[in-house]
Amino acid sequence: MSPVPKSLDAGYRARAIPLGSVRYWSWLFASPAARAPLLGVYALLAEWNALMDPATEASASRIKLAWWQQEIQRLIARAPVHPICLYLASLPRAGAVDFTPLALAVDASLAELSGVPLERSAELDPHAGALRAAPLGLVSRLASEALDEVALGNCLRALATADYLARATRDYRRQARLGRVPFAVEELLAAGLDNSDLCADQAPPKLENYLLELRARAAQSYETATRALPAVCRAQQRHLLVLAALGLKHLQRRTSSLESARWQDMLLAWSTARRALR
Repeated sequence: MSPVPKSLDAGYRARAIPLGSVRYWSWLFASPAARAPLLGVYALLAEWNALMDPATEASASRIKLAWWQQEIQRLIARAPVHPICLYLASLPRAGAVDFTPLALAVDASLAELSGVPLERSAELDPHAGALRAAPLGLVSRLASEALDEVALGNCLRALATADYLARATRDYRRQARLGRVPFAVEELLAAGLDNSDLCADQAPPKLENYLLELRARAAQSYETATRALPAVCRAQQRHLLVLAALGLKHLQRRTSSLESARWQDMLLAWSTARRALR
C-alpha cells in the first residue's frame, strides 16, 4: 500500500501556486499523478525565487540558500527537516527517485546572487536548465516511472531556456539598476551594450534590437518545448504544455486588464490540457 503524502501548509501552498498565476493553471490542469509533486516543487521554487529577488538583501539570501544546500543534501539522504522537503519525501514514489537535481537548482540560485550568472552565451542553457529543467524533471519522475527521457529532456531544456529569456527581457531594467545583469556578458559586449543602456528609462535602439532577438529565441524555445513531447506523453506531461503555452502568450501579450488576462490564461490552459488528452 502506498504511503499517504503529508499535507503542505496553507502558507506554502499559497506561495507555490498563487491564484491565477501560470504555476496555478499548470497545477490545476496537470494530470492527477503530477499535482502533488508539482505542488511540492513549486513550493521550493517559490522559496528560492524570493531569495533571488533583487529586493531581498543579498547577504541574507546567501546564508539562507547555503542552508537550503544542506537541506537538499538531507533530502537526498532521506532525512529532511523542512516542511516542504518532508512533504516531497512523503510522496509515493519518493523512495525510487533521486533528488539530486534539486541541488543543481539551489546552486544555480546562488549563482544568480553573484549579479552576473552568465559570462558566455554557452552558459545560458545549462544555467537555465539547472534553475528550471532540473526541478521540473523531478516532478515528472515523482509522477511516473514510465517516461520517454529523451523527449522529456528536450522539452524541459527548451522550456527552461524560454522561461529564463522571457524573465530576463521582462525584468532586466530592475535588475540592472540593482547591479545585476541577467544577460551573457559576451553578448552584451558584442552588441556594444553597457550598464547605462540596461538602466535607461527608454531602451536605446541597439538594446531594443538585442531584446527582440532574445524574445524571438524565447518564442522559438517555447514552440520547441511543445513539439518535443510525442502524442503518447502529452496527457501525462500536460502541465509542461500549459507552461509553454502560457509562457508564449505572456511573451507576446498586448496590454489588457488583469481580470481579462486571467480569464484568457485560464481558457488557454484549459484548452491546452484538453488537447493533450485527445
